[in-house]
Amino acid sequence: MSRDAERPVPLTSDARPEQTFPRLTDEQAARVLVSGHVRKVAAGEVLVDEGATDAPFFIVTAGLVEIAQPDSEGGDDVIVAVLGPGEFTGEVNMLSGRPSLVRAQAREDGAVIELAREQLVSLVQNDAELSEIFMRAFLLRRVALIARGLGDVLLVGSDRSAGTLRVKEFLTRNAHPHTYINVDDDESVEELLQRFHVKEVDIPFLLHRGEVVLRNPSNERITSCLGLNEGIEQTRVRDLVIVGAGPAGLAAAVYGASEGLDVLVLEAHAPGGQAGSSSRIENYLGFPTGISGQELTGRAYAQAQKFGAEVLVANAAAGLTCERLPYIVETDGGTRVPARSVIIATGAVYRRLDLPHVAQFEGAGVYYSATALEAQVCGPDDVAVVGGGNSAGQAAVFLARTAHHVAVIARCEALADSMSSYLVQRIADTPNITVHLQTEVVALEGDGHLERVTWRNARTSGTETHPIRRLFLMTGAVPASKWLHGCVAIDQHGFIKTGPELTDDDLRAARWPLRRPPHLLETTVPGVFAVGDVRAANVKRVASAVGEGSIAVAFVHQVLQEEAEPR
Repeated sequence: MSRDAERPVPLTSDARPEQTFPRLTDEQAARVLVSGHVRKVAAGEVLVDEGATDAPFFIVTAGLVEIAQPDSEGGDDVIVAVLGPGEFTGEVNMLSGRPSLVRAQAREDGAVIELAREQLVSLVQNDAELSEIFMRAFLLRRVALIARGLGDVLLVGSDRSAGTLRVKEFLTRNAHPHTYINVDDDESVEELLQRFHVKEVDIPFLLHRGEVVLRNPSNERITSCLGLNEGIEQTRVRDLVIVGAGPAGLAAAVYGASEGLDVLVLEAHAPGGQAGSSSRIENYLGFPTGISGQELTGRAYAQAQKFGAEVLVANAAAGLTCERLPYIVETDGGTRVPARSVIIATGAVYRRLDLPHVAQFEGAGVYYSATALEAQVCGPDDVAVVGGGNSAGQAAVFLARTAHHVAVIARCEALADSMSSYLVQRIADTPNITVHLQTEVVALEGDGHLERVTWRNARTSGTETHPIRRLFLMTGAVPASKWLHGCVAIDQHGFIKTGPELTDDDLRAARWPLRRPPHLLETTVPGVFAVGDVRAANVKRVASAVGEGSIAVAFVHQVLQEEAEPR
């Protein structure tokens, strides 16, 4: 059978096989060979095993190499691709050194060009043509693995479980392929539960490679099990540590790493931040048809890794020691990360409603993001969105595609006061969206899961109770700055003051040690910057956050130069 005849059916409905599995020309392969070496392989030889970290990169020059996912039950492997001369191995894990999700094995005697992962990363950074080919293929392959659920994880849970939604969101936001079984719909799951001695109270449970069972695991346990932070040295002094991997933090990582800085990013959950939870962003420059927040930040994440930035996920910052250099960022896991400069990009989180029982319904009817994941859970139910800003408008329009009815609840007198006009018009043109102005939610009810929502109109004082089981909260934002413990100056709302926002009193109180004033975006601690939604006077736009992240890096270079100069 020919290699083309053995190629799998397209992995997704819009797959581009010629870009997912491209063939390099002889000239392109020769350029790669300069960085690597030719190696002969024998039939049956395993080039990369599933779970291998820092796996080498291979270009087939003779013979065939099979890419497969081993079956944990001992059955037939799932063939992902069969590569012939000119084709190459790898996907986005090549950039990060995370464990391989597949096995690469020679089907027959042949030869390959082999590069170590570090050699590939250097090649991607310095050869524009090959970078485009490799990066596009790596990203499309990861998308294909996700679409087919070809990961090393089986998640068993319930759509009524807040823990299940958390784990699904963590895996999805970290772009880790997985298969999901809903115990509410799948009758055969009982056998699986008995086999691994799992009780319903243990749900969600995660099965890794058919062996390791994690019962209702924390994000930190999942990270450790899957090796998501594998191979990252956490105690080396970095030129720049960025706290937060939203648009501002990722932009800083891309610009910092691409300009030669040693960059480490600490992220409390998964890359993307608040923007990553947006169903669609339509006013970001260069994307006239819009782009989902997860797709935009996912590309930025891959771009940062391409230039050598390292990202630690499920590592929240817990403190900053800023009295002397190197500064120390302490994580909630106890790790102390030293840094010559720091960019704080921890963003902000939506406020909780000041109502009883909100916490018990979070993930069980109350949500803070509206992505395809939440929409799938909601199905055709009636839903309510609380908020009058762009995030609320985007969520309402997105959810209206699948929900029977969407109620928008806002305290403002007109949506146009705080929402972009295109969203206001789109809401007005959507027949299954009803807007309730000068209104606020006053009660939530339910037994384990949200069942009823009551809201009150401030103008009429009238209340209404509706059988709504899905409530999306997008009401204002609270800056994620408490972890700084007074290390930098903040305003009365908790936002970090920088540059022109800093008063003489602020600088005196902080004992500003330099003759120069703080740079734009610099805090009261030299070399510590704040960008994005956590910063006072920020403009709440993704483009603004990206701009601030890139600008801050320019000042980081100046600070590092100051440190290097003799005093």
